[in-house]
Amino acid sequence: MSRYTVLTSLLNRMTGLVLSVGLLILAYWLTALAQGEGAYQNATALLSGVLAKLVFAGLLIAFCYHFVAGIRHLIWVTGRGLERQLAKQSTWFIVAGTLMLLAFFGVLVFRVGSS
Repeated sequence: MSRYTVLTSLLNRMTGLVLSVGLLILAYWLTALAQGEGAYQNATALLSGVLAKLVFAGLLIAFCYHFVAGIRHLIWVTGRGLERQLAKQSTWFIVAGTLMLLAFFGVLVFRVGSS
């Protein structure tokens, strides 16, 4: 394995861990929603702050990367793309795919937010 594949594989695992934090935030929000309006308003206030928005941006980046890198891992499970040159090329696929997904979600968020 080359250093590219090792690095991208390690980052895939790390982004999976980061997404686990996002799952805890989602569980907190859903619990507050179930507890009533007061708890929901408190959660909304907490999750609407600048720090929370930075965390959400990080979670979005982690999601996009993990999704695209996961596709490569699924392809590898079939036995395809394991050759050194193809594995190196797939690293660029991960970078490009992550950036395209981020751009898509960015346009979606900003378009919804502007209307």
